[in-house]
Amino acid sequence: MRKTTALRAAAAASAALLLATACNSQRGQDDKEAAADGACRGQQTTGITDKTIKLGGIYPLSGPASAYGAISDGVSTYFKHVNEKGGIDGRTVEFVVRDDGYQPPKAVEEARRLVEQEKVFAVFQTLGTPSTAAVWDYLNKRKVPQPFVATGASIWGTDDEHPWTTGWQPNYVAEARIYAKYLQEEKPKAKVAVLYQNDDFGKDLLGGFKEAVAGSGIKVVAEESYEVTDPSVSAQLTSLARSKADVLLDITTPKFGSQALAADAKNTKWNPLHIVNAVSASTTVLKPVGFKNVQGVVSATYFKDPADPQWADDAEMKTYKEALNKYAPDSDPANQLNAYGWAVASSLHKALDAMECPTREGLRDAVRNLKDVKVDMLLPGVTLSTGSDDAFPLETMQLMKFKGERWQLFGEPVDTRKEFGPPTK
Repeated sequence: MRKTTALRAAAAASAALLLATACNSQRGQDDKEAAADGACRGQQTTGITDKTIKLGGIYPLSGPASAYGAISDGVSTYFKHVNEKGGIDGRTVEFVVRDDGYQPPKAVEEARRLVEQEKVFAVFQTLGTPSTAAVWDYLNKRKVPQPFVATGASIWGTDDEHPWTTGWQPNYVAEARIYAKYLQEEKPKAKVAVLYQNDDFGKDLLGGFKEAVAGSGIKVVAEESYEVTDPSVSAQLTSLARSKADVLLDITTPKFGSQALAADAKNTKWNPLHIVNAVSASTTVLKPVGFKNVQGVVSATYFKDPADPQWADDAEMKTYKEALNKYAPDSDPANQLNAYGWAVASSLHKALDAMECPTREGLRDAVRNLKDVKVDMLLPGVTLSTGSDDAFPLETMQLMKFKGERWQLFGEPVDTRKEFGPPTK
């Protein structure tokens, strides 16, 4: 009887201790939440509640760059997949997509619609350098986050006047340095002809390339530009062919990338090494030209290619393909632009998870404080990192060459931060 009484007393004491511990733990959690509430008080909560997050995106669903519309399918699919799993921190994501036709004035109109009428939490993904540049003053004045824009212009990371805007993909100067390094190793006396889009995108990558090869044996011997309103770049390719260059650097968006590849293949008297920039490296750009006509083309990437069999058993790739088939059955899972959309949406998920405050200011700060964040759709060794003096989330790329019916990675990933340092401001 005494033994039973003692056991009951011990059990009661244990229960009391557990209850006290739980109460203290809950009190500590309550204190932390109260402190967080205090720190977050007065910050902007437009577009976010305890149950929802409303995001907006601006893409060229029509016009000369409409191929990029596939990115929005990848983004939308990711958020639908996440919503089915319970959302982001319990919040369901609503993603509102607007079409600007790759026209900057239209992008401004759509940005205002998203902010003033749709009341979005953030304008996530504005596509293209011209459109993004057209809206970032407005969004920064309104203190609306513009995270992970779909353009690699170096200005998104070198500018100090727009803290609400952040890039995502490796910047064009870093990409240009990758190609320059490759040529210095493989064709140190290369004569390079360049086709580039006549805007900040084209000029950024071309300028980065010229700077990277300065003082080397590599020479840019011919340049031709085009406007996004041009019907064709055939005339430019004919002019470049006269240079007898042994390398063609192709700085184009998808429509013109296909045209340049086709014109190059058609001219059997000129057979330069063809380097196509990453934004036109999708197989949807190459396929219309005929895979037999693009063998040996070189480019660079930083995320997994859904058409590459080495990722067939990759868990994230399987999830991506299953989700795309479920939520966007008309989209091609092998299209790298869909995979890009999935990868960038997953990156935003990481940033939203990292917010100390569920506010616009909290997201702004989170995307500027990422430390080697792993995103499963990125290549092994490629992580997200930003800081107070580093607004370039992704700076590692790997070269690839087109063989057969797909891209094949070669060499090692190059961390351009360590290899070359940041782009100059």
